Amino acid sequence: MMTLRLARNAFANLLGALVPAAVALATVPIVVHRLGDASYGVYSLVTAIVGYFAVIDINVTAGSVKFIAGFNARKDQHGIDQTVCFGLVIYALLGGLGALCLFGAAGYLVTGVFSVPPALVPEAIATLKLAALGFFIGQLQNYLHSVPQALMRYDIVSAIEIVFGSLVPLLTVAVLLLGFGLFEVVLLRVLASAVHCLVLWLSIARLLPHLALRWPGRAIRRQLTGFSAYSFLSRFASLSYTHADKLIIGALAGVTALAWFTVASTLANRLLGLTYRLSGVLFPAASALSASGELARLGTLYLKATRYVVFLNAAIMVLVAVFADQILRYWMNPEFARQGALVLAVMAVSQFLDSLTSLPSLVNDGMGHPRVSGLFALVRAGAGLAVIYVGVAGWGIDGAAWAHLAVSLLFSAVFIGFVHGRTVPTRLRELVLRGYAPSVAGVVAVALCASTAEHLFDRSAADFAWLLAATTALLFAHGMLFVIDKDDRDSAWRHVKAYWRPLRGS
Repeated sequence: MMTLRLARNAFANLLGALVPAAVALATVPIVVHRLGDASYGVYSLVTAIVGYFAVIDINVTAGSVKFIAGFNARKDQHGIDQTVCFGLVIYALLGGLGALCLFGAAGYLVTGVFSVPPALVPEAIATLKLAALGFFIGQLQNYLHSVPQALMRYDIVSAIEIVFGSLVPLLTVAVLLLGFGLFEVVLLRVLASAVHCLVLWLSIARLLPHLALRWPGRAIRRQLTGFSAYSFLSRFASLSYTHADKLIIGALAGVTALAWFTVASTLANRLLGLTYRLSGVLFPAASALSASGELARLGTLYLKATRYVVFLNAAIMVLVAVFADQILRYWMNPEFARQGALVLAVMAVSQFLDSLTSLPSLVNDGMGHPRVSGLFALVRAGAGLAVIYVGVAGWGIDGAAWAHLAVSLLFSAVFIGFVHGRTVPTRLRELVLRGYAPSVAGVVAVALCASTAEHLFDRSAADFAWLLAATTALLFAHGMLFVIDKDDRDSAWRHVKAYWRPLRGS
């Protein structure tokens, strides 16, 4: 029962990211063309600054998910009320603090820290001040998302994400086609975030019809903050590492180079980050199985999830890295391909290495050891940013990409080696033999064949389409034959036939 429910939640969670990501990636070329490379670089800079300010988030969402789920299982409405109230107050305060800091520092950041062309300075300052309001609303939105997730209603969160994640990029294109610019694009997103919050709150009201906000007692406050404290380290490190590289590039290489890097790195991150949505539902499952002492069942579930997720990420990495030049050429334009193909290929490999730590981190935290993942993430972020600074200073955006890869390789290997057999109840040898080997071995062979064919054939659009289709088919065949369990293949086929039968009859 848990496996089926987990699969359904994982699929819903994935769908909530997949559809918006497809729409967003499809609209990026139009947005870049209408804004221009420099203005898009400013937009990337504003997004990175706002994202970096989110480091003040102490990650109470992690504690809320854990405790709301527990209170809901015990039918403790009073506990749910206190937890939701505490989270809303904390995120309103954090959002307000961050918004005030962003608004006050906007002029200094644009003129004193980053290389923004003089003609774009006034608009950049006004846009960053507007984004300060968006930061406040965004903090509330992030917390409200966690409540349905704690209740294991990923279907609701997914549906809302699909609607807003698809509409906002499409409306952004409409705003630009009507002749408006960067400020209006950010204004649209701020307004959409406010409506998003309202829809989430109405959904929560339906899920929890007896919800009454009550300030929590000391015991609940201590439990929430205690659990969230080390999770905060992971979030702090992740946000710092995710956004600070763009701030470094904006300061050292300028906003045009930042636009080239952002487009390439965002594509790699969006594609390889999709499977994290499949993995994320393992956190509450690991917590439940650990609490009930079902470690053997947890180990079996973990190894199967690892095999599937690693294969999906490895397959995506191959398609992106091998065909990086063609992807950017036909998706964006030849200039982006010249400037960003290496970045895209290297960042795809880096993102794949990072993805290897996702499932171990979730199980580690579910077993009650967020301190381990938090400290590792903090050290990784500090060392990584130092290496990236050196890379950008010496070799520009290519140096940034290679720095990401070096850091990912080192810290992913160290983290995986450390937690298995300690905080994750699976031996490293089992992980390699049953989790990695079935997925990676065949993918490496397909990658070598695809890379060789890509160099031998002319790089026309027809050749690209044929090679991409052939590589995808080989990867799919390998996955079906050697990665997916027979029982899972049979179950999937039964579902396909069940859905197909009524359609065929009509």
